[in-house]
Amino acid sequence: MTEPGSNEWLAQVREEIIDPDRPIIDPHHHLWMKRFNRNYLLPELWSDTGSGHNVLKTVFMECSAFYYREGPEHLRPVGETEYISKCCRQSREDPHNATVAGIVAHADLNLAGNSVELLVEVLDQHAQKSDGLLRGIRHGGARDKRPQDLFIALQAPAYLYGKESFRKGLRILAEHGLTYDTWHYHHQNLDFVDLARDVPEVTMVLNHFGTPLGVGIYSSCKDEIFQVWKQEIAELAKCENVYAKLGGLAMPDNGFGWHKAERPPTSDEFLNVQKKYYLHTIECFGPQRCMFESNFPVDRLSINYHVLWNAFKKLTADFSEDEKHALFYATAEQVYSLKA
Repeated sequence: MTEPGSNEWLAQVREEIIDPDRPIIDPHHHLWMKRFNRNYLLPELWSDTGSGHNVLKTVFMECSAFYYREGPEHLRPVGETEYISKCCRQSREDPHNATVAGIVAHADLNLAGNSVELLVEVLDQHAQKSDGLLRGIRHGGARDKRPQDLFIALQAPAYLYGKESFRKGLRILAEHGLTYDTWHYHHQNLDFVDLARDVPEVTMVLNHFGTPLGVGIYSSCKDEIFQVWKQEIAELAKCENVYAKLGGLAMPDNGFGWHKAERPPTSDEFLNVQKKYYLHTIECFGPQRCMFESNFPVDRLSINYHVLWNAFKKLTADFSEDEKHALFYATAEQVYSLKA
């Protein structure tokens, strides 16, 4: 069997592009070197965004890559922004490929507990190195009691969302006009609800549906998790400062197992098991507060880029034109201030 996530493995499933002229902003992808046994840099991104759909713009999401190796610890994430800004400039000069039009960087928001000045220094450095493309900060809260069961085990500080230093840092983001992206696991959803209620002045973006886990101790209770998840997403949607990214459910830790299969799924196979998550979130938040995302190259371990976007288009086949435009383009454009 060819290696899952490889070009050869993905090439086993090809589909005709649905609605190929629809403009798309992909608001969530990474760039890095030598992860999952391969690079994912601008040429690889363009290979995916250029595979048939009309992807016009993208937003880079921090992923702890290209950090400075020296200097003050709190400033090392700025190295990522400096590197990615060069990719952004290169993309602007190529009219035939998607433009990386925004950057969501990383900063330790807990810095505000001891020194507001340190956090402001980080934000200012990100802004300076970003060529004006800094749009937000992601300081993920994901933490699980059994990280050894997870393929990607981010272990954020315990009770991060409840720390007053963290909430103080969020308020500083609002003062700087920056959004806040987060990634956490399903059992942390209510902690995030509490956070969103306490800091309503910050525009927050929930990544990957709150990552319903389906491996390890969670593999035998997916249905129970889904029922609780539905209630929590409905509660979160009451927070008008929160937007939802729809994607990232093809990660290995979601438990669908495609990264171990002989071939990747078709768009129909993908929707058969995942559409309930998408439809429920859209119903709760409304299309104007939802945006489709690829989460590539992480989800590339499980599905082809053009197949994923075909699935999104099949999912929304009966939606109005305004609803489709919001999900594929306008919500991301608004949240990340991407108008030219």
